[in-house]
Amino acid sequence: MFKIIPIKGSITAVEGFYASGVKSGLKKDDYDLGYIYSDKICDIAYTFTTNKFQAAPIKYVLNNKIKQTNFLLLNSKNANAMTGKKGIEDIEELLSFTKENFEKELINPIMSSTGVIGVRLNKEKLKKGIKNFILEKDDNKVSRAIMTTDSYQKEVAFEVILKNGDKFRIGAIAKGAGMINPAMATMLCFVVTDANISDDINNLLKESVSTTFNAISVDGDTSTNDSCFLLTNRKGAYDKEAFREVLKLTLQKLAFDIVKDGEGANKLVAFEIKGAKNREEAQKIGKSLSNSLLVKTAIFGEDPNWGRIASTIGASGCECDEEKLTISFENILVYDKGNIYFDEENEKKAAKIMQRDEFKIICDLGIGNGKFTSYGCDLSYEYVKINADYRT
Repeated sequence: MFKIIPIKGSITAVEGFYASGVKSGLKKDDYDLGYIYSDKICDIAYTFTTNKFQAAPIKYVLNNKIKQTNFLLLNSKNANAMTGKKGIEDIEELLSFTKENFEKELINPIMSSTGVIGVRLNKEKLKKGIKNFILEKDDNKVSRAIMTTDSYQKEVAFEVILKNGDKFRIGAIAKGAGMINPAMATMLCFVVTDANISDDINNLLKESVSTTFNAISVDGDTSTNDSCFLLTNRKGAYDKEAFREVLKLTLQKLAFDIVKDGEGANKLVAFEIKGAKNREEAQKIGKSLSNSLLVKTAIFGEDPNWGRIASTIGASGCECDEEKLTISFENILVYDKGNIYFDEENEKKAAKIMQRDEFKIICDLGIGNGKFTSYGCDLSYEYVKINADYRT
């Protein structure tokens, strides 16, 4: 047995990790450049976007096959995507400059960026910012440094106490509010731990990502920069089941925060898919529902339009049969195997459920054992305004 206890902070709640941020001038007057540093070299795992046009920071990590590091350089406002070889050269120059100017020795440093696509990094501003780095533990600054259209910071930390009293910790920060359609993780997420992991760190991360970040959608767009990193300095204890559980809790909390912070979003909706042919089809149906603009706008309007849900399922390309399908808003059944239960009373009950900030829509295909829960949000007028004004 083990205990998982929420604790204050995020990255620096874990022994040996430091983090901070500075105002380099990429943003008008806010933190836009940060770092995560470990006083001991870390094993690193990562999952990246499936977008064919991967940004330069991702290409840099993959090209160099980096498996260990003790430093991450993070920036917002500029994605360094669609910048070609020059974008990678800019990273190499900035990381070399950081190694020369940071007060501790850096081993295989890497960079992660988010922001506007198609613009070269402003190296002059970034170098001035790097010169202002000081070794400290300030989760607030680094968390703010990676924000773009986020309306609040996303961070979490847990301590795990094993049966024998040994302990380890995990802490994480993330950013994301728009371009959230995970075909990996669709946002930036940085997880650190002191767990002395003896299992395959990459498999552990991919397993947790598949049921957390890969289950959410804000607007159906997959970014060029989506990245999820996991670093361990191995200073603490370890238990596989305890770590799997706390990693899933960590990523799930951040994933929910991202959906709740969907640009202009007001509601978090769980699409619980059951009875599909297999898990893959259940996931495909769930993602189709969480991505559907018609479903999202119905959620925003608090309209229990179950017909849009049925239509989206039918258009998903998955095996389905209207004589086997059931649709419910929480415990209010509105469609059951060809029978419609959408009288005035049930419509009012379903609409009342949709007034909540969080609720569940349950779809049972009645075909097989496949199940998956996808998470999405509504699509509001504010979303259009935020993205229309994004570069200004």
